[in-house]
Amino acid sequence: MSDEEGGGSLYVLSAVLLTPTQFPALLGDDFPEACALLGVPPAAEGYGLVLGQDEEGARWTVVVDDVSLVAAAIASWDCGMEYDLSPDERTVVLSLAGWPLELTVSAPGIPAPHDPERGADGTGRVPLAPPSADTWGPVQRRLGADQIAREWADWRERVAEDGGAAAAAHPGLARALREAEGYTRQAPPPGRVRSSFAGEGVRALRADGPGWSLVARTGEAAFVLLDEEPGEVLAVPRQGAGGLPELSGLLAALDRVAIRPARGRTENGEQ
Repeated sequence: MSDEEGGGSLYVLSAVLLTPTQFPALLGDDFPEACALLGVPPAAEGYGLVLGQDEEGARWTVVVDDVSLVAAAIASWDCGMEYDLSPDERTVVLSLAGWPLELTVSAPGIPAPHDPERGADGTGRVPLAPPSADTWGPVQRRLGADQIAREWADWRERVAEDGGAAAAAHPGLARALREAEGYTRQAPPPGRVRSSFAGEGVRALRADGPGWSLVARTGEAAFVLLDEEPGEVLAVPRQGAGGLPELSGLLAALDRVAIRPARGRTENGEQ
């Protein structure tokens, strides 16, 4: 595709979706926050983020509003199929220097990936860059929650082995669950609570808030990560001990207010 900043070519290496139901966790606790970080309005349909290099090897992130095209490319790549992702220039919303994600690939035949000079994209901002792994904060907390979701079976087994022990009196855990419960009474910003199909009659839930992330599956278990507890994963007690909300009721209520994927159908026909 053409690089609108320099008029040259952009060699596409990867792409991700930025929608209310699916966005890189490192960008924010919700969809509007992620959009604000990139400097785009939180459009209902969302965006696609196309990551590539220009002819000089510089890293660029191109924000496009053709979400369907980017989604089709990602689905094809996930299936091991080739897909030439070349968005029409009319769909380009913004071009930003740098990449927000770590990529291990590069375009052949051009210089190694590097950031263009500050301000090369016309925004005057420092180029986008992946978060540091040396510190613990909101970004690392959200990425940790992503990892638990990917490794759910292992984490669920740990709960079964220890009998569901949890830091029931932990003040941060209590705060997170109270705020999550509050989402069931007053709708949070889009993307704060998300639900996806995880098996017959089971939903995978993700909720985020200021300083906390919750990962759960209905009828199974839930875990909370906190900014104030670097690297710690707290299992949520099932019975609402210590004044905490009862887990199954909380998860069911969160699922009712959660945003669900708008495209694609599950094996049982549910959206």
